[in-house]
Amino acid sequence: MFHQLFATWMTFVQTQGYLGVFLLMAVESTVFPLPSEIVVPPAAYYAAQGQMSFWGVVLAATFGSLFGASISYLVARSLGRPLLLRYGRYVFLPEKKWLLAESWIQRYSTGGVFFARLLPVVRHLVSLPAGAARMPFLPFALTTLAGSFLWSLVLAWFGAQVLGGEPRLLQDPDALMHVLKAKLLWFIAAAAIMFIAYVAVDMFGRRSRSGAKA
Repeated sequence: MFHQLFATWMTFVQTQGYLGVFLLMAVESTVFPLPSEIVVPPAAYYAAQGQMSFWGVVLAATFGSLFGASISYLVARSLGRPLLLRYGRYVFLPEKKWLLAESWIQRYSTGGVFFARLLPVVRHLVSLPAGAARMPFLPFALTTLAGSFLWSLVLAWFGAQVLGGEPRLLQDPDALMHVLKAKLLWFIAAAAIMFIAYVAVDMFGRRSRSGAKA
């Protein structure tokens, strides 16, 4: 079934071009489990073959992510936490995932939104607690845009590089995911290190402010 869906997504991207990338990345940025790793890299490969442009793919993916994340944010802001906790399990959002994303946004705020766009698991969930907590939309949108741009750029670059040398991976989505995850490991590790540094600086700043008040 996964292979059939992958073939459908690839056909959609090929026929719809930038609009296809935009819409699939918008879906990926909601609660639905559509991996960005099998949307952007193949599109970047098609761009390398002359069907689209590299930067066009990156921008379509970036603004698609922002659009999908904004929908999640607005839905959460309208419905509120109680309804999402009660019915979230029916739309791929069990309570465990909600609580993880909620604790993330409560602790790290705008910095958390940026780094969430670069890390697995929380990247497509963080918009919901941000909306439910009524985080101001402009900071949310700007940090989402920045994180989505960086993630889309990295995915597109790796997609062009990896698939350019191994186009057979387009026929095997499982192998494509495996290869890309191995290639992206260094980037995710770097993002995690930067996040740890951000947390350390944030904690130091809080302690300094608390000491000054005391």
